[in-house]
Amino acid sequence: MKTQPHIAVGRRKEAVARVRLVPGDGKFVVNKKPLLDFFKREILQMIIEQPLKLTDCLGKYDVYVNVRGGGLSGQAGAVRLGIARALIKLDEELRPTLKAAGLLRRDQRMIERKKYGQPGARKRFQFSKR
Repeated sequence: MKTQPHIAVGRRKEAVARVRLVPGDGKFVVNKKPLLDFFKREILQMIIEQPLKLTDCLGKYDVYVNVRGGGLSGQAGAVRLGIARALIKLDEELRPTLKAAGLLRRDQRMIERKKYGQPGARKRFQFSKR
């Protein structure tokens, strides 16, 4: 019996991650590279593995990810959301655990746009009274 992969999409800032969960031995591939080669910072690896550790699924599934857009931090957040959503497709009983940890909420914070007549989104040119 061949099991089909559980696919989900995660987004954060400008990053979009497409995640596939396949029953296996815990292999982690991001953009055709091992996880440790793509996300070198340990904190980003911890963020990505968070939903798997929380649900005790860390060695049970192979995770294949395609991620594009944004920077490394945004990409890590997108991968985390995608993994959490794929786990729910796999087993609906994991939803309360993931929801309590806040892993199913998409972080909607985006970069504020630059306004005309000033150097940045919030910064102003120096005011001169005279």
